[in-house]
Amino acid sequence: MKNGSSIVKNTIILVIMTLILGTILGSVHYITEEPIAAQEQKEHDEALEAVMPGCTFETVDLQGEGLADTFAAAIADVGLTAESVDEMNIAADASGAPAGYVFSITTKEGYGGEITFTLGLTEEGTITGISFLSISETAGLGMRADTDAFKGQFADRTSEFLSYTKTGARSEDEIDALSGSTVTTNAIVNGVNAGLVSFKAYKEGGNS
Repeated sequence: MKNGSSIVKNTIILVIMTLILGTILGSVHYITEEPIAAQEQKEHDEALEAVMPGCTFETVDLQGEGLADTFAAAIADVGLTAESVDEMNIAADASGAPAGYVFSITTKEGYGGEITFTLGLTEEGTITGISFLSISETAGLGMRADTDAFKGQFADRTSEFLSYTKTGARSEDEIDALSGSTVTTNAIVNGVNAGLVSFKAYKEGGNS
């Protein structure tokens, strides 16, 4: 009988502890959820600003406009299978005039997992730059992608499709690969190409 009472007592204590821990965890999640969301939004806005300085941005409803399928088809048509356009923003300059577009792109080909970045393009399709939203490549190797030396190679490119080389870029459509980080280079170049073909599809669809 004593053992039975002990079991009941221990069970009640365990239930109470579980409820208390659940309440604490729920409170922590509630308290941290808003700051985390605010930080993510700040990083998102900074990535837009980095490739289109001084602009304001209007997010396009890709699903509502039917562009999600258009972009996916354009990306698949050039043989890319691990890249996607997550978001597109229309940029306007300080006077309100059209300045270009910013594509948020994810590539799943990174050595350390998914890489997400913004790609800025003028109205004519010239690349204004790239800025990383998420990248977890190897320190000292793939993470060198997040340096001005590497990212700066993309700025002012007018090609509709890029490639990379290990022997020194010699043409408008070539990017110098990161030494010892071909996988990372390939992932980012493919991501940029996904944005370029999506931009082309958007323009060919009669959008301006």
